[in-house]
Amino acid sequence: MLSQSSPITSLYMIATGYAKRLEKLGIKTIGDLLYHLPYRYEDYSLVSKISLLQEGEKVSVVGEIIKINNLRTKFGKNIQVAVLADETGKIELVWYNQPYLPNVLRKGTKVTVAGEVKWFDRKLVFESPDYEIDKKYETRLIHTARLVPVYPETQGVSSKWLRSRIDTLLYKINPQIPEFLPQSVLSRFQLISEKQALYQVHFPKNYQEVQRGRNRLGFDELLILQLAAAIRKKEWQKVKTQNKFEISLYKDKLKKFTEELPFKLTSAQKRAVSDILTDLAKTTPMNRLLEGDVGSGKTVVAAIAIYLSYLNGYTSILMAPTEILSRQHFQTLENLFKPLKIGVKLIVSGWKDEKRKYPVYVGTHALLSEKFSVDNLGLAVIDEQQRFGVELRAKLRRLGNSPHVLTMTATPIPRTIALTLLSDLDLSVLDELPKGRVKIKTWVVPPVKRLAAYEWIRKQITSKIRQQAFIICPFIEPSESLNSVKAAKSEYEKIQKDIFPDLKVGLLHGKMK
Repeated sequence: MLSQSSPITSLYMIATGYAKRLEKLGIKTIGDLLYHLPYRYEDYSLVSKISLLQEGEKVSVVGEIIKINNLRTKFGKNIQVAVLADETGKIELVWYNQPYLPNVLRKGTKVTVAGEVKWFDRKLVFESPDYEIDKKYETRLIHTARLVPVYPETQGVSSKWLRSRIDTLLYKINPQIPEFLPQSVLSRFQLISEKQALYQVHFPKNYQEVQRGRNRLGFDELLILQLAAAIRKKEWQKVKTQNKFEISLYKDKLKKFTEELPFKLTSAQKRAVSDILTDLAKTTPMNRLLEGDVGSGKTVVAAIAIYLSYLNGYTSILMAPTEILSRQHFQTLENLFKPLKIGVKLIVSGWKDEKRKYPVYVGTHALLSEKFSVDNLGLAVIDEQQRFGVELRAKLRRLGNSPHVLTMTATPIPRTIALTLLSDLDLSVLDELPKGRVKIKTWVVPPVKRLAAYEWIRKQITSKIRQQAFIICPFIEPSESLNSVKAAKSEYEKIQKDIFPDLKVGLLHGKMK
């Protein structure tokens, strides 16, 4: 019997050419194919007689092909038109650019078709319907007259192709699907078996089965994530750092530093600082996540930890995913540390090495490059770690001997989810904004009100001194395939010429020097 680790080519129905296409979907083994799950379903479970069809219905019809032809329109398009009949009436079926269909759906073929009923040329038709030929040796329908699974696809691999292979795999080959949860867990959480879950997700009888199957597979995913996090945390706790920070000797200096800040720390910031200082005093390296909205003061909390690292004679780095964000952090730390004469160095693309060593480095991925090195790394602060990739920790170990790690994120993660998915990290949350921060307001403006929004921006800029507006676009250059997505360069030209011709408009993007 085939196991889930067997290569996909061990299935007689999958040739080498298709195996290469499946690799693009991450499918290399039988297990990969089993767990290539539908992302939605077409509901063709309603089976109707032709005489009862109505425009807009998604429905299946069982009938017989009484006519089919290849036709060419006056515009040169190749279409296939068939007539399907049952005991109550007839309906046309229309396909495009499938000239082989008359050889497949011959006159007299009994077939089930499924799709949306449309009004075309003063009559009801099925346009590009799915179909399934009635075969005496086949008792199950998988493409019609049911909830039909729709899968992530790639060129040359359609959902119909995937359905037929997965159906054969489940119902004819019957692969091994072992149960790895004890019955007590299944009963406690009211879960179905792993085997039932896969069958019900791929070929459900109703949406209740879809939900039961997804509940079980979702439980598996969360359990595996938690187990992996627990293993990572256990391995992390085995590590002994040589960078145990002394706290008591520098309490007065830390107090003075915080008191001389241009603002008072919030209660949430004080709690986070206390958590971090406790971690830094341990022999196990810190591995803490600092979560807080934009403007909640995460960088200042990190600065206090960096200052303690400096007092203990260690080097610190602060990494950010973009050059713009790195420069913002650099300016913040430089302003905070300048009175203390603590040097801060910015490391971004194109930086030049120099002999002078700094106690604090701020930068982008350039900090992970082979040519960058530091002496005595004690603390690494990572902003938005998820954007650096899975090799981050290994590269940090190259820079230093198991440094303390503080990760920051502005992504709002509910505490229960954070404790589940990120359970290898200790968590501190900044759940209040410093005094004086302006509350952020968000509006969704539809396209028809875009000009009114620009006029509102104009009034804000011209009525207040030193007021700025930033218009952010997803792309720098226009995209050929996503032409509806705004690009910075073309939008800049349009705004400069047509929207704000009397105002100073600048262009800023990552490729600029």
